[in-house]
Amino acid sequence: MAELVYFTGPMDSGKSTLALQMAYTQSRHGRSGRLFTSHDRSGPATITSRIGLRAAATEVDGDFDVWEHIVGALTGGERIDFLVCDEAQFYTPAQIDDLARVVDDLGIDVFAFGILADFRTELFPGSKRLIELCDRMETPQVRPLCWCGAPATHNARVVEGVMVTEGSQVAVGDVAAPDAPTVTYQVLCRRHHRQRMTIERAVAIPSPEVLPFAAPDAG
Repeated sequence: MAELVYFTGPMDSGKSTLALQMAYTQSRHGRSGRLFTSHDRSGPATITSRIGLRAAATEVDGDFDVWEHIVGALTGGERIDFLVCDEAQFYTPAQIDDLARVVDDLGIDVFAFGILADFRTELFPGSKRLIELCDRMETPQVRPLCWCGAPATHNARVVEGVMVTEGSQVAVGDVAAPDAPTVTYQVLCRRHHRQRMTIERAVAIPSPEVLPFAAPDAG
């Protein structure tokens, strides 16, 4: 039975690395697959990981018809046993519906990889739909850490050195563009995400923690 599996975790948990490993492993066992991505940090039509792995992929933009693309390839005589779909949080709910249809009606395995929630702690529409439809969810074994050493669970957007909690849901970081503000991301534990305590802010203050109340006087 084909499956729709969603591998999800915060940034730096090795999702893109795992996606490329999945494609390699499946291919090594004689299976033929297709790779898809959306808004990768290195630009369109490429899956890249932060450890340097990369592979060409088909870009899934807002107008991309997943079902039509797969059926067209099969009708043309191509063999497709599996799909690897990276950055799946950026897919539209309709595209996720098509992935489920590919599994159910065509018997093709779909391995999706993505982030659950954005920098505002709100679910991405694509991830929400995957949670609703997937056969199972998996968490990558690599667990990223907050600067404090606790497990990181939240993604923080940092614009010009300041953590923000408002703005467009999609803004790809680590990409240099002329005259554009510097946008980066950090992974934080829930506590420090709530406090907007990035590593830069933690280093800048004299105490390693910021208490939400005044400390009592000694004695």
